[in-house]
Formats: sequence, C-alpha cells, structure tokens
Amino acid sequence: MTARVLLVDDHPIFREGLLAALEDEPGIEIVGEVGTGEDAVAAVGRCTPDVVLLDLNLPGLSGIEVTQAVVRDHPSVRVLILTMQADDESLFAAIRAGAAGYLLKGAHRQEVIRAVTAVADGEAVFGAEVAHRILAQLTGDGCAGPSGAPFPQLTVRERQLLDLVAQGLGNQAIAVRMHLAPKTVRNNVSTILQKVQAADRAGAIAQARRLGLGRP
Repeated sequence: MTARVLLVDDHPIFREGLLAALEDEPGIEIVGEVGTGEDAVAAVGRCTPDVVLLDLNLPGLSGIEVTQAVVRDHPSVRVLILTMQADDESLFAAIRAGAAGYLLKGAHRQEVIRAVTAVADGEAVFGAEVAHRILAQLTGDGCAGPSGAPFPQLTVRERQLLDLVAQGLGNQAIAVRMHLAPKTVRNNVSTILQKVQAADRAGAIAQARRLGLGRP
C-alpha cells in the first residue's frame, strides 16, 4: 500500500526538507504541500491524501483547527502532527482534536517515515519524548519526564546546559564548564530555545527558573 501524504508547514525550507526526505521513499507518495491552515483544508479535499503531515503553528487556521476540520469532514484521512511544540496543552489539544500521531521536529527521518506508514495503516503513533509526557500525565506526574526532571523534551546534556544558562553564564563560560567548544554551546542553546518554545535567551531563563533550574 502506498501512503498518499499532504505536507503542511508554513516554513518553505522545512517543507522542502520534508519533501526531499520522503518523496523517494517506497510506499510514500507526496500529493501536495501547502503553508496555511486554509490551504490545508482545501488541499485535503482536492488531493485526497491518506495522511496529513501537519505543523501546529500555521497562519490562518491553526493546526488544531485544521485537524478538527479534517477529522470531521474526511474521517478516512489521518492527521500526523509534526511540530516544535512539546508542551502538554498542545499535545492533548491535538489528541482531543483527533490527531492519530504526534512527533516533535527533530525526529529522525526513519522515525517520520515509520510514523507516516503506521498512521496510514490505522495505528496511533507518538514519538518517544511525547509518549513520556502522556505517561507522565496518566501517572499524575504532570510536568516531569520519567526521571522527574523538568523539560522532558530536552536531553540530559541540554538540561545541564540550560541550567547553566539560567545561572547567567555566557556561552564561553559554559564551554569551559562543560568541556565543549563554544560553537557547540551556541548551537545547543539555539536547539534548546526551539525545544522550549522560547523567543530568546531571556525567555528560556525565565522558564528554567520557574521550574527550579538556575540555582548555583
């Protein structure tokens, strides 16, 4: 079975990357790509995909609204969320809207391919980090990962680095403390800002301190 996939993301470069990653994969056919919520809803009716690979942050209709519309009007079409938003509110809003899967951007190519084909076959698919958040909610451990640490979307090293950022250390000082190259620290900080949905370093520091990081 070939899974017909519609790509929906408002960043053209990211869409191009997805297209390059998926278009030559056996068993997957890209039937369209769009960048807004309204275009996504229209394209589902026009392109008849099996799977909509959908970002949540879209101009116009949000990804949640698109999911609701697709599930309501095209019940045979499956929605797979691919987003930077790792917070519980977005995750559970997508599940309530009817999404069949939820992956975080940064997932490996093979993980995305497996998720697309599994969702097309009727399965529900959640990335490892997302699954931990679901389990945490079901077990009553609201904002922590399996180890009880804040920011479960971050790796152990990224959490350590964020802790130092929240202490007010600059990249050079962090590089010395963690025995890393300054360029590596700079790249990791950029990744952390994306994962915690912070607009800048100050926003990440504020979030980290609210959750107990940044204490010398």
